[in-house]
Amino acid sequence: MTQFDLDHPELPDHVKDRAFASGNYPYDDKLKRKKYDAHLEALQIELTKLQSHLQASGERVVLVFEGRDAAGKGGSIRRYIHYLNPRHNRVVALSKPTETEQGQWYFQRYVSHFPTRGEQVLFDRSWYNRAVVEPVMGFCTPEQTERFYQQLPDVERMIVKEGIHFFKFWLNIGQEMQLKRFHDRRHSPLKHWKLSPVDLRALEKWEDYSAARNEMLERSDFDFAPWTVVRANDKRRARLGVIQTVVSKVAYQGQDRDAIGEIDAQIVQSAETFLSHCPKDE
Repeated sequence: MTQFDLDHPELPDHVKDRAFASGNYPYDDKLKRKKYDAHLEALQIELTKLQSHLQASGERVVLVFEGRDAAGKGGSIRRYIHYLNPRHNRVVALSKPTETEQGQWYFQRYVSHFPTRGEQVLFDRSWYNRAVVEPVMGFCTPEQTERFYQQLPDVERMIVKEGIHFFKFWLNIGQEMQLKRFHDRRHSPLKHWKLSPVDLRALEKWEDYSAARNEMLERSDFDFAPWTVVRANDKRRARLGVIQTVVSKVAYQGQDRDAIGEIDAQIVQSAETFLSHCPKDE
């Protein structure tokens, strides 16, 4: 990847021209706005039906959103909860652990945010920090990461056995797309706060993140708690794919299969399918 100055107001042509197609993205253009808006509204109506079902049945949902910085996790979460009752649909985005939390069992501070009867909880990053961000950035030791992997199957098996509907999303973007989104953030008076020092350090660790992501998908794609990889260079297709995945897998009254639509297999993939087609350094 040719280096460029993130502070320069103009995005270099080599990044701009390659961004949308980066990471072997299967489409040449964004989904048309009119088509996107209509499908998103239909899916958001399905989410309100799901919400009513959860309130009536007491069932619970946990959604984990992971991905590189600027992959679109926050935007997908916002569209998901836009018309939902915030009393019953919580977003959890934890900051750096406190000294007390650092002394706890690693999973403890995440489990404390799990849903009660009738709730959905959406994790904007999760315990999977220990599999990708922390080891890549040197925030944990290899021993701590290995301990995480050893304990992980039992933790997630307990989530599923508890009867919680459990979804794990990895939002994947290409390298030039990440650079473009970082550049957009740097030069936006409304979004510049999103670009943290950790984000800037991550620019130099693309291959390390790819290796950590691949290991995570290989070691934690359980039959009882699989990963769903969403290719997210086009945020519109990614948001639709996330919501479609949830409302198609949880049964609820009034479920409208025509409104949900067919999930795009080029955008929404199993971990196995994604890894079999993705270059190791992408």
